Amino acid sequence: MTTTTDLVSYEEALASYDPVMGLEVHVELGTRTKMFCGCSTTLGADPNTQTCPVCLGLPGALPVVNATGVESAIKIGLALNCEIAEWCRFARKNYFYPDMPKNFQTSQYDEPIAFNGYLDVQLEDGETFRVEIERAHMEEDTGKSTHVGGATGRIHGASHSLLDYNRAGIPLIEIVTKPIVGAGERAPEVARAYVRELRELIRALGVSEARMEMGQMRCDVNLSLMPKGADKFGTRSETKNVNSLRSVERAARFEIQRHAAVLSGGGTVVQETRHFHEDTGSTTSGRVKEEAEDYRYFPEPDLVPVAPSREWVEELRAALPELPLVRRNRLREEWGVSGTDMQAILNAGALDLIVATIDAGADAASARKWWMGELARSANESGKALDELAITPEQVARVTALVASGDLNDKLARQVIEGVLAGEGTPDEVVEKRGLKVVSDEGALTAAVDEAIAGNPAVADKIRGGKVAAAGALVGAVMKATRGQADAARVKELILQKLGVAEG
Repeated sequence: MTTTTDLVSYEEALASYDPVMGLEVHVELGTRTKMFCGCSTTLGADPNTQTCPVCLGLPGALPVVNATGVESAIKIGLALNCEIAEWCRFARKNYFYPDMPKNFQTSQYDEPIAFNGYLDVQLEDGETFRVEIERAHMEEDTGKSTHVGGATGRIHGASHSLLDYNRAGIPLIEIVTKPIVGAGERAPEVARAYVRELRELIRALGVSEARMEMGQMRCDVNLSLMPKGADKFGTRSETKNVNSLRSVERAARFEIQRHAAVLSGGGTVVQETRHFHEDTGSTTSGRVKEEAEDYRYFPEPDLVPVAPSREWVEELRAALPELPLVRRNRLREEWGVSGTDMQAILNAGALDLIVATIDAGADAASARKWWMGELARSANESGKALDELAITPEQVARVTALVASGDLNDKLARQVIEGVLAGEGTPDEVVEKRGLKVVSDEGALTAAVDEAIAGNPAVADKIRGGKVAAAGALVGAVMKATRGQADAARVKELILQKLGVAEG
């Protein structure tokens, strides 16, 4: 087997092979309690304090299905254009991991709650690609292993492992695509766009925060290559638990190059799980991948089948929110922005913040301007996401109102935002404390203009001679004298009036 350094160029790989992908996304549901017991799902508790006989798999303990978990699964299925099963069962998936206390996972096998759907995703250039969904099924999460004493944080080389079962039993929805073919060189981009769209959909439904960095959403990237012109899929690898959009794209790209190197060198791709490494963008071998029969699935004897009534399903369908792609297209039209601009807003994580700012009274152009300009810069400098900044959409809307009323200009507004981010209070409090209001006293402005004209006679003569553009120098002098607190447009008007020149 080749090592992870044996790669061919991406272009060379795509010249000889067509990529085939399958994406399996696990979403942790935001229920108050676990899938089959009443233990809390709150994050951050001391290890092993949110457990009970049921989620620890102790003898005689019987599970009960979480109704909210079932409802969330149906909502996800409906939003993914799936058929919802009239009758389905849980199954036991048997395998041993130390962090799985029952030695089996309660999941669904051949009878998922949702199946045969699709999700349309938008690529960077606005092209839409349809990803078909095989199934979305309910299951439970495992506990968490912490490997101590090694250099990599993985079990290899560790001296011992610590087990925390607080996460064991938390509700999961696993969403599995059908084989994704026809994406060609854009396959990695399609993978990223799909996971991003799925994350936005999950958040819109309100069933999970889907924070990938916190493990609430994780993606397994399955990839194989077919020689050009072939119709039989190749052997796949499965890169496990990829936890960022960028990493999903990088993992797919790397595996395309690695598979191509193996096949072009006359080797055989091994069906296995692989680990993705953020620092290098590479993958390394994990373990030989089991087939379904290796898990010895059988129906869960301790749980009754789930049979959602058609009336309930239709009630949930009618209550679905506007889905992300539909909403984005509507907002793009309302705001009059290009697809590229909307993509930049999405990439910055600014869409909901802009909408909330508009809802608080700002106009769309101003809301976009501040979130995508000054605030995006502050977020980048501080290494934070936009929604982690210490300013609310309501406060940004207030800043835009102060600008619209003439109380602030853009320069002063930036200082107000700086003060709010620094914890100095609301926009109005920052204005008061820093004395940042625009100078609107005509007497004070006139005096400053007179002083600027007197101090710059040569410039004044140029303006009198018809060179109106030279007024910029006098405007700058007045702005400096008023610490940037004058209305520049009004200052220019006064200068031209004083010098007896009509603005062209």
